[in-house]
Amino acid sequence: MPIIKSAKKRVRSSSKASVANAKTKRTMRESIKAFQAKVTSKKDSTEEQSEAYSAIDTAYKKGVISKSKAARKKSQLNSASKAAGTTKPGSKKTAAKKAAPAKKPAAKKAPAKKPAAKKAPAKKTSKK
Repeated sequence: MPIIKSAKKRVRSSSKASVANAKTKRTMRESIKAFQAKVTSKKDSTEEQSEAYSAIDTAYKKGVISKSKAARKKSQLNSASKAAGTTKPGSKKTAAKKAAPAKKPAAKKAPAKKPAAKKAPAKKTSKK
């Protein structure tokens, strides 16, 4: 057990952090397992894939996993989904883009520029 006050505080803070990190990791693993269960049962896994991606991104943002591990996990999920053919081609994001075609805004006229104001002549100061 540490004797120094700062070391005692470090033990307390590290134990709190390890609990939070364990929760984040557990959430990530559970969402990945739920996704894999949907893929193996050949059901639509779009929602589970989205949740798993979100959990992986959260774990990366909190520093629980590295950037490369997050990318690798997401890539593995995507390839598993494509191989099983369980993700719908029109997911939420792409369906919203296709449903509402983008309209071009009307061209706005540039406001007329005001003429530059004339500067007043500088006052001469006398040397004393």
